[in-house]
Amino acid sequence: MTDAVGSLDTPDAQDEALETKKKSRKGGKRAKKGPLKRLALFYRQIVAELRKVVWPTRNQLTTYTTVVIVFVVIMIGLVTVIDYGLSHAAKYVFG
Repeated sequence: MTDAVGSLDTPDAQDEALETKKKSRKGGKRAKKGPLKRLALFYRQIVAELRKVVWPTRNQLTTYTTVVIVFVVIMIGLVTVIDYGLSHAAKYVFG
């Protein structure tokens, strides 16, 4: 009697192929390099990724910084007004 494809009793051919691949690998590339070489590779990859970044121009940076500072000042003012109002309301209610 034959089992259906993908049954739990017998593994598929793909499952067997994956199991043999997993058993044949022993740590891959990491096992061949020492910790200092891996650290150096890590930093080289960081530098390579930072070279891909599109950095803003000085004008864009100034604009973005100004927008953030103005937004923070507005939020500080809003929170201050709400805090002041709630403190007066609490004094009025609780005496």
